[in-house]
Amino acid sequence: MTTRITRRDALKTGAAAAALGLVPGPLLAQEGPRLKLRLLETTDLHVNVFPYDYYRDKPDDTVGLAKTAALIKAARAEAKNTLLFDNGDLIQGSPLGDYMAYKKGMKAGDVHPIVAAMNELDYVCTTLGNHEFNYGLSYLGFSLATAKFPAVCANVLKPEGTTLVRPWLIVEREVTDEAGATHKLKIGVIGFVPPQIMQWDKAHLEGRVTTTDIVDAARRYLPELKAQRPDLVVALCHSGIAGGERKGGEENAALHLAQVPGIDVIMTGHQHRVFPGKDFEGIPGVDARRGTLHGVPAVMAGFWGSHLGVVDLDLEKTAAGWKVAGFKVEARPIYERKDRTIVPRVEAEAAVLATVRGDHEATLGYVRQPVGETKAPINSYFALVADDPSVQIVSQAQLWYVSTIAATMPELKDLPVLSAAAPFKSGGRGGPDYYTDIKPGPVAIKDVADIYLYPNTVRAVKVTGAEVREWLERSAGIFRRIDPGKTEEQPLVDPAFPAYNFDVIDGVSYRIDVTQPSRYDADGRLVAPEARRILDLTFRGQPIDDRQLFLVATNNYRAGGGGHFPGNDGRTIVIEAPDTNRDVIVRYIVEQKVINPSADGNWRFAPVPASANVTFLTSPNATRAIPAGVKATPAGDGPDGFLKFRLDLSA
Repeated sequence: MTTRITRRDALKTGAAAAALGLVPGPLLAQEGPRLKLRLLETTDLHVNVFPYDYYRDKPDDTVGLAKTAALIKAARAEAKNTLLFDNGDLIQGSPLGDYMAYKKGMKAGDVHPIVAAMNELDYVCTTLGNHEFNYGLSYLGFSLATAKFPAVCANVLKPEGTTLVRPWLIVEREVTDEAGATHKLKIGVIGFVPPQIMQWDKAHLEGRVTTTDIVDAARRYLPELKAQRPDLVVALCHSGIAGGERKGGEENAALHLAQVPGIDVIMTGHQHRVFPGKDFEGIPGVDARRGTLHGVPAVMAGFWGSHLGVVDLDLEKTAAGWKVAGFKVEARPIYERKDRTIVPRVEAEAAVLATVRGDHEATLGYVRQPVGETKAPINSYFALVADDPSVQIVSQAQLWYVSTIAATMPELKDLPVLSAAAPFKSGGRGGPDYYTDIKPGPVAIKDVADIYLYPNTVRAVKVTGAEVREWLERSAGIFRRIDPGKTEEQPLVDPAFPAYNFDVIDGVSYRIDVTQPSRYDADGRLVAPEARRILDLTFRGQPIDDRQLFLVATNNYRAGGGGHFPGNDGRTIVIEAPDTNRDVIVRYIVEQKVINPSADGNWRFAPVPASANVTFLTSPNATRAIPAGVKATPAGDGPDGFLKFRLDLSA
């Protein structure tokens, strides 16, 4: 009887040797030539080239491809054979991106600043991220046209059935083995994007493209790619890592992709996290220390240029071709945090800065333009635990805008209008400086962009009072369940729950009972049908009528199904506005001239005994900005530079 040992089985058996460097593969009777190949990844750059925070209008050592470029240079100096890839989300995500899209524009022959910077660094290939589609297909085409590197994506299809860009490609490189001999290496590259782009950017994409499931697309196109007999296959998967059973259509499908035969390395992204790392511990099939998904080496290099992903492969030549005999995966940061202080590990590369300096300077002028004045400070330090002015101003602007449109539509003009908005900059993976903090006085475009980060467009949905209640129940999933009988520390906010899914709905009043379990799980599935966290939900002072119809102002992401909120699957949309939510805020401030965005306190927590030690992490700067009515006491240092507060929810 012959036992067949696959390459993946052999890699799994090498766990004990991982600490020594490259994880060994199987012992072979006769070794062939050995070759070391280093694969490098950037992901989710979001037009961050300069180490600069345009929102705060100050340098920032935690971001910027110009900083990552120094890591790239060092990584190349350490290895004879290197290839650099990008994993998507290039052209949107910072005021520099907005300046290009909304002010300067792109036409044939123009070079987008992120592309100019990447052209300087000799990238092999990129894939399409979901944010590539935020400004439409024409803008995307102009942006990629001058890239010196191709893009691949296998699961975005044109109406005739061909892919929008090539699904895969073969890259041939001359490499040097450990004995100094040269070889031709063929690397296959295939790319993927979350299929949810059809919801998130429906206005730009409907009728122009369709998407397919990531795993299905891999199974469709990998045989074509493998027919070219590549020595190695790299998947550029702009999709994150999540556990659970595969059902198809997953947004974060990298773990499922790893089970498709024929892929040697997976480069992931989209989640703005780091892999290998503790963010993904405890997920079946994931080795968060070695950096594998079902045994396949994988990496996720943070976001905004914060890290460089490095996958070192030890390849061995056999009669059947080159085989992976060992590997090592790491994500190298551009900075470290010591005692709440950012300590840069590298300096920005001058040649990369030079490629975008003109557009950088123009962006500074653009974001500094004043549009109005605020009488009150606008900050988000407590946006996750109290009604908040940074969310309030968004709601007020959306309400003003949608009410104006609805008044012109006979079928909608008599419906009451509510507004749903969420905090965007509220710490989390962005760190203890990742908060909105606008002082009283002039309000500039950069301030509005700081309040509303994304280029979403306004939508209004028609839902029932019952759906409003369930919408809020889903939103309340951000809170961990608090045991009122415990006296040991209980953190209130679930850090895995995205802050942009914590919708506050203005126009109604309610309380949130965090002693109850969440009705919905992390994926929006109803898991506790008997639980009710939303209490005393009222409209105009009366208990809400579950059958009453409402218009709710929101954005295209939420209305199209983003976050899996009840009442939001695209079918309830009744107003599709052409304006971005950010532009609506600017127009609202221009119209009002002077704003006073104080929170109206339409939601609060149901009482929890004062003996319960409920805690919350926020910025150290929050000590000077505790909102009226919030009982919060500093309780020592939290991790990663945050400050811990104890919350008294007894009244």
